[in-house]
Amino acid sequence: MKSHLHGSFLTNAVLAFAVSGCSINQIAVNKLGNAMAGSSSTYASDDDPELVRAATPFALKLMESLLEQSPRHQGLLLAAASGFTQYSFAFVHMDADELEDEDFDAALAGWNRAARLYVRARDYGLRGLEVEHEGFTERLRRDVDLALAMTDVEDVPLLYWTSASWIAAISLSIDDTDLVGQLPVAEALLDRAVQLEESWDSGALHTLLVTYEMIRQGGEGDPAHRSRSHFQRAIELSGGLLAQPYVSLAEAVAVAEQNRAEFSSLLEQALKVDADATPEWRVANLVSQRRARWLLERTDWLFLD
Repeated sequence: MKSHLHGSFLTNAVLAFAVSGCSINQIAVNKLGNAMAGSSSTYASDDDPELVRAATPFALKLMESLLEQSPRHQGLLLAAASGFTQYSFAFVHMDADELEDEDFDAALAGWNRAARLYVRARDYGLRGLEVEHEGFTERLRRDVDLALAMTDVEDVPLLYWTSASWIAAISLSIDDTDLVGQLPVAEALLDRAVQLEESWDSGALHTLLVTYEMIRQGGEGDPAHRSRSHFQRAIELSGGLLAQPYVSLAEAVAVAEQNRAEFSSLLEQALKVDADATPEWRVANLVSQRRARWLLERTDWLFLD
C-alpha cells in the first residue's frame, strides 16, 4: 500500500510539474506574442524604409514561430495578417512592378511571390476571425451573409486585412480561376467592415475602396464617381496627412480616364505630404511617395496623348 501511494504521489507530482511547466511556457509565449502584436508602431514610425525592409522578415517568422505555440493568439494573428500584407506590397509587389520594364521574368517571379505572401496573410486573417467566431471560414464558404452577420465592430481590423490581402492576391493571380472566383467573398468582407465602422483607421477602408470600386462588378452608378467619393472621405478622415489616397486615385481613376493633368497633380500632392508630421504614418507615407515618384516617371507610358 505504501509503495502504491508513493508511486501515485510521484506520478501526480510529475504531472503537476509538467502542466505547470506548460502553463509557464504558454504564459511566456503569450506575453511575447502580445509584445510582438503591439510592436507595429516601432516599424511604422521609422524614417528608413530599407531598414524596415530588412528587419520585417525576421519579425514575421518570429510571429509564425509563436503562433505554432499559441495558435489562437488573436493579436498575433492580426499582426501576421497585416504584417505579411504590408511587407508584400511595399517590398515585393512594388519591387516587381518597378522591374517590369527592364526584366519581365524577374517581375513575374516577384508578382508570384507577392501573391503567395498575400494568401498567407489572408489565411492568418481568417484564423483570427475564427478565434471569436468558431466555424467562421466554413460558414463563409456556405453562406457569406450568414457568416458576416456574426461579426461586429471589434472584427473590423481583421476584416480589413483579410479582404485587402485577398483582393491583392486575386489581382496578381488572374489565371487562377479558383482564386479569382473568391473575389465576391473578399468584397463582402470589405463591405461588412465599412458597414460596421467606415471611419476605421483614419479612412483606410475608403482608401482601399478608391482602387476597388474601379473593378467592382455590378456596382451602382459610375465606378469613377464611387472612387472619388471614397477618396474625399479618405482625405477627410486622414486630414490630408496620408499620401496613399492621392496615389490611389491617380493610379486607379486618372489613368483610366486618361486625365494626365489630374494624374500629375494628385501625385505632386502626395509628394508634398510631410512624412514627419505624423510619425505613426511615416513609413506608410514614404512608401506611398516612392510609388508616386515611380508613377510620375512612367507618365508618358501611361498616357496616350
